[in-house]
Amino acid sequence: MFGGFPGNFGGHSGTFENQYRCYSVAFIDKPHLEDGDKVILPPSALDRLASLRIDYPMLFEVWNDSAQKSSHCGVLEFIAEEGRIYMPSWVMENLLLGEGDLVRLKSATLAKGTYVKLQPHTSDFLDISNPKAVLEKTLRNFSCLTAGDTFRMNYNNKRYYIDVVESKPSQAICIIETDCEVDFAPPLDYVEPVYKKPEASTPVVSKPAAVAKESEVIEEEEPTFRAFVGGGNRLDGKTVEFQAPPPPRASSTESSSSSASAAPKKTAGKIVFGGPLRKPGEAKAPVAKKEAPKEETSEEPKFVAFKGKGNRLR
Repeated sequence: MFGGFPGNFGGHSGTFENQYRCYSVAFIDKPHLEDGDKVILPPSALDRLASLRIDYPMLFEVWNDSAQKSSHCGVLEFIAEEGRIYMPSWVMENLLLGEGDLVRLKSATLAKGTYVKLQPHTSDFLDISNPKAVLEKTLRNFSCLTAGDTFRMNYNNKRYYIDVVESKPSQAICIIETDCEVDFAPPLDYVEPVYKKPEASTPVVSKPAAVAKESEVIEEEEPTFRAFVGGGNRLDGKTVEFQAPPPPRASSTESSSSSASAAPKKTAGKIVFGGPLRKPGEAKAPVAKKEAPKEETSEEPKFVAFKGKGNRLR
């Protein structure tokens, strides 16, 4: 075990502080510890903690002095080899620690958390049917949360990384036996949907009063008469296809009058048909009168009653 800090192990200081070589929990075949923030310390740490006036639950501040990084964690068991500490791999990633690096551990007292704001890294976290229930179950394995840390959550054989954006009432809070309000920020890869603006409608131009009245007068005028124009109904209920009638034709009298008017006018004069030509001064030849045809009379026999032949019965 690496040497501790002088003056930190007395019964009156009430502070535990020591250095250890850190390793991930995979070295002791406890992968379930990856779903929380608890570490495993050697038995000597329990003896020293018991002699000090340490507040429960036991919480610690973890420091990487070389990278000036710090976080907080709880403790689960005291079964590690002397001089070693086993912690979840995501805690080592936050502190920029490698296997076997030195880490400084110090006891801490944290206030009960009242508010925490979390931000998932990817949008697939939103695809979980009930993310609140899954997160509550995961945080049962946690003792504390520190703003600026990134913890890992495993669900359905998939890993989700979540940032601790903000915490109240302090930068680091204890979440054991407390009612803490949880808020979510949009995922880091979330893209706002693009909304298209609706196209501007053409403005309706109002007509002047005079123009409106003229249009009303034109609409009120009766249309010209067209024969055989209208709708009809079929007996079988089918729709009737409307065919426009042909344009009206001019009547024969109209055509004759139009042709007569179009023909050139002739000079007036007398024309005699059927008479022989005669020289001037000759008398007119007598014209034979035609006799009227005689009417042919045909005498029909007169009807005489009871003038006929008969036959006897015997």
